[in-house]
Amino acid sequence: MNPVIDTLAGSTVLITGAAMGMGKMYAQLAVRDHASHVILWDINAAELERTAAELRAGGSQIHTMVVDVSRLESIEEAAEAVRSGVGAPDILINNAGIVRGKYFWEHDQRSDIAATMNINTLALMHITREFLPEMISRGRTSRIVNVASAAGLLANPKMSVYSSSKWAVIGWSDSLRLELVQAGHRHIKVTTFCPSYIKTGMFAGARGPLLTPLLEPGPVTERVWRAMKDGQPMLMMPWTVKLSTALRGVLPIAAWDVVAGRVFGVYKSMEHFTGRK
Repeated sequence: MNPVIDTLAGSTVLITGAAMGMGKMYAQLAVRDHASHVILWDINAAELERTAAELRAGGSQIHTMVVDVSRLESIEEAAEAVRSGVGAPDILINNAGIVRGKYFWEHDQRSDIAATMNINTLALMHITREFLPEMISRGRTSRIVNVASAAGLLANPKMSVYSSSKWAVIGWSDSLRLELVQAGHRHIKVTTFCPSYIKTGMFAGARGPLLTPLLEPGPVTERVWRAMKDGQPMLMMPWTVKLSTALRGVLPIAAWDVVAGRVFGVYKSMEHFTGRK
């Protein structure tokens, strides 16, 4: 049985990286769908309050928490406050992430490597682990969305650390989906989201490969929202992500390197990357 969610009335939604960008858009969708409680986690206190002020007219109860998801202690403290306040979320959107676009040997071990793995990978695991036991025990229809990346499916120059963080997310997230099914907890559905480049400040300067234009964040969040409500196991955007993954699986490495590097231009997509300043 795979119950589809029609309305979020009576539900609690928690979104990480919710102060701006796509995290803010997910929060707007939660309010539009009449969620009772929308919990916004972000490290940017000022933007968090501005977003909350905009959302409060929508009818949902908005809760803000300044959380540094790179630190387990911060996650534990915030999670306990959520559990003791409104209870574990029915919908968990693990959206927060960072990107570092440079050659591996140029990464600083703390501010680049450790930060990327802590925020992009470990935070998703820690946050989900905080709430999952209650989500399991109460038996209500629930959803977990884990934002991964097409970079977690294909290697790419100047994305070694970012790609590794997203490869780990995909492996963990889809394994979690299977574990929940195997253990009989079918009321919880996990969606793993693997997009190519999206037009946000996070990927400023990146160029989309052949047939893969930069995605507009508005339509993307709407599509993710539908996938979440439907309980879709994995969402890849755009269609060329599936194509490139299939080609990578069947072609010899040397042939794939020619296709990806010279034909599609994947290996040059980060040459002009600047990122959010």
